[in-house]
Amino acid sequence: MDQPTATELSDDFETSCETVSGAKRNQTVDLRRVHCDPDFWYPVAWSRELKRGKTIGVRYAGQPIALIRPEEGNVFALEDRCAHRQVPLSKGRVQGQSVQCCYHGWAYGRSGRCIDVPYLGKGKLPNGVRTFPVIEQDGLIFVFPGDPEKARTVQLPATLARVDDPAYKTRRFGQEVGCHYSFMHENLMDMNHQFMHMKQMGQMRPRFLGQKREPGLVEARYSFARTGGKQPLGEALIFGERRDASAKHQDRDVMTIRTTYPYQTLHIQTGDEAPVMDLWIAYTPQDKDQLTNRTFGLLSVKRPGIPGLLDLAWPFLIAFTERIFAEDREIVELEQQAWKDLGGDHNLEVFPVINNLRALLAECGVPADTSKTDTPTACAGSTSCRTAEQPVATASRPAEAADASAPAGKPAPSTAAGSTPARQRAAGTGEKTATSAPKAAAAPPKRKRHRSRKPQKENSVTPSVS
Repeated sequence: MDQPTATELSDDFETSCETVSGAKRNQTVDLRRVHCDPDFWYPVAWSRELKRGKTIGVRYAGQPIALIRPEEGNVFALEDRCAHRQVPLSKGRVQGQSVQCCYHGWAYGRSGRCIDVPYLGKGKLPNGVRTFPVIEQDGLIFVFPGDPEKARTVQLPATLARVDDPAYKTRRFGQEVGCHYSFMHENLMDMNHQFMHMKQMGQMRPRFLGQKREPGLVEARYSFARTGGKQPLGEALIFGERRDASAKHQDRDVMTIRTTYPYQTLHIQTGDEAPVMDLWIAYTPQDKDQLTNRTFGLLSVKRPGIPGLLDLAWPFLIAFTERIFAEDREIVELEQQAWKDLGGDHNLEVFPVINNLRALLAECGVPADTSKTDTPTACAGSTSCRTAEQPVATASRPAEAADASAPAGKPAPSTAAGSTPARQRAAGTGEKTATSAPKAAAAPPKRKRHRSRKPQKENSVTPSVS
């Protein structure tokens, strides 16, 4: 396979290569130990996975979350642990606008407040569980795992890929991948790895056209030329035509790949024409150490001029993209295993745009030893990834003011942070809620002293944005 020459790369490529060894020596942050910033919307399930009147269990970075879809109304999300015996609420049943634990029947409403214990008086209800803001858009269910007060100001793009455009057909894909999310970002951004896809794609020569670096954003642009092998059917379906290795097909299209933290997009375009392909993809960490992610992708392909042709050939396109994804999945999991075997990140990166991408992920992420509610220093102030312009969501949905299924006469929970009835009881009695903050490391033994205990600070129990 022909490899890109120096003349096919940006002017600063060789200069960047010369400084890599020095940058590597000065690197103090292991990117694979940097966690996702939880103050963004993360997809946790496909809408089709959650039926009416049902609940399912999902995860974000080791945090179990129960998604509940009542027979009427929007989805809401609660911590997937009953406050009583910590049994998953996702194993329970949906009753009106609440979910009932499968063990003793404790019921929780949209706000996370415990609204019923079958064998307990109505005036003695215990504390509730944490709730998460929720948005359902374009066939995906998103939760906001960070500070719920920020959920109304951090917004999703109005449309993901081209889901709502009838001129496109969209495939929803993804599965669990055993690697840190940063490997996924690097894999998609670096098109020099087409060498690995030679069996699927034939011999392709990528040409790096340039990059863009802004707060919260890194972008790379490429064109491609076929140097050998036949065009696969899946690629022909994407471009809507058969192409050979002749000069007229060389470097015609521009592929633009962008990480707008924490998401990625890719689209292929010829001149000023509408993109032939538009991809939106996100990687939601699953385990506490964030070394496993669940990938959610929306791949929109422009319909060709012949009506029904893309629908007829859709199974072939699915098979083609599945083979590509399988190769990518295998390689990033091998990278992750190497990181574990070597005890850290030993990558020697020479590609300028990937070094910029790694810097972006480190700046916008949260070091593993930092509380998830803390703002990373490198991402604060005017250089924050939050300063990047974000499109406005299609609609802002008001939070539920109260649990519709709460017994008559019960006070509605306040939406102000820390002011729910459960929290008021905890503050007055010294009780702990299910979301109490982690305890500090044990101090050296000291003589016992009689002193009053102050209640611990806790995360808010906030109604979902659904």
